[in-house]
Amino acid sequence: MRSSLPRSCLFSRRDVVAGMAGGAIALSSWPAWSDEPQALDVPRDLQRRMYSAALESAKRHVRGGEPGSPYPHRFVDAAFSSHIFLWDTCFIAAYAKYHPDELPIRPALDNFYDRQEADGFICREYDSEGRPFWPKDHPVSINPPLLAFAELELFSRTRDVARLASVYPKLTRLFDFVAGRYRGDDGLFFSDALGSGMDNIPRYPDGWRDDGRGIPLHNLYPAVFDYNLLSSKWNRQGRSVDLSAQMALFADELAQIARLLRRPDEARRWRVAHDSIARAINGLCWSEEDGFYYDLGYGQPIRRKHIGMFWTLMAGVAPPERARRLIAHLTDTAEFWREIPAAAWPADQAGFSPGGGYWMGGVWAPTNYMLLRGLRRSGHEATARRLASAYYWAVAQVFLATGTFWENYAPDALAPGHIARPDFCGWTGLVPIAVLREFVST
Repeated sequence: MRSSLPRSCLFSRRDVVAGMAGGAIALSSWPAWSDEPQALDVPRDLQRRMYSAALESAKRHVRGGEPGSPYPHRFVDAAFSSHIFLWDTCFIAAYAKYHPDELPIRPALDNFYDRQEADGFICREYDSEGRPFWPKDHPVSINPPLLAFAELELFSRTRDVARLASVYPKLTRLFDFVAGRYRGDDGLFFSDALGSGMDNIPRYPDGWRDDGRGIPLHNLYPAVFDYNLLSSKWNRQGRSVDLSAQMALFADELAQIARLLRRPDEARRWRVAHDSIARAINGLCWSEEDGFYYDLGYGQPIRRKHIGMFWTLMAGVAPPERARRLIAHLTDTAEFWREIPAAAWPADQAGFSPGGGYWMGGVWAPTNYMLLRGLRRSGHEATARRLASAYYWAVAQVFLATGTFWENYAPDALAPGHIARPDFCGWTGLVPIAVLREFVST
């Protein structure tokens, strides 16, 4: 571990986030740097190089639009495979919003809306032929439901109410599908390890054995992923803080959209939905003893910490004192705040991998961006800037050493994670573009 972390940077304030007019931002249009010394030890020319490299990488991953293609319009892609991925695309929106002419993000989102089924289902992954890759009757098919988040990211730049009006019915159908299929009688949501996006984090209780009460997974793809390693029957019995909080966030964002569309009755419906989920999370998942939220199994806490619990901050679920105690775990260098913060799996817990181990310690752009937004929403701006500075600095060091951006990073070394793909913009484009503009240069 480094003995000290970079302090919050001292750049002058520049309003480059929500509320500005739309349109592409020229690469030369930088926030105005102050003349004060930079607390973040990343030279300005390197920041510009990183920004340019990320934008060029993302532009290389624009595809589609070929005659007869199932994806008829050019779109910015997740850069993972020939498939399209829902939560990757939603996070890409958070930086593509600054360059919509070069990074066609609306068609990327429309690829999912165009495949929505009558009951509201949108699969988390579609293959190169536009077919859903996972069976609808299993929670492996559902990713974090972040399409409303993505649309509000775009709206923050474009102020395009007509776009919100066109997607709002699709978003409401998706919410109702997930709520109808995956919400338990206790008000919480059950999910799936792979469907959660955090592929190899164990979600079931220690010592659990298949009790036959889960939802069997069919149509396995062993050449792609050995799903059996994750105990495919564990799902219905488990309540997930992350999916529950993401659905609270979804409701909150639908309320925002309804207000923008001047539909106050619908906005009230979504506020009620948000508050109902928040009460369930706070009533059933909070440990006063540990100052942390836990998933549930058979109604009992699964006492494992992971990065998914921090969605309660971004969703406006954690009350102030609980947020403060939760953040104390985040900033603890024995837990989540490692040489590169923040580890997806804490270092004081069995299974932690100093090299990353994918989600068993790896540092990921989407969850770090979630943390930054959650810290800001909960009023912990100084911690958000501290995290942004430390994370950006580390990504810059690895960029200098390797010349590229990575799918994830090692928590205990200035290195790519194990396993991590290079040239990943992809969601790692969040760091040199959105994190810089929204948290480092403000």
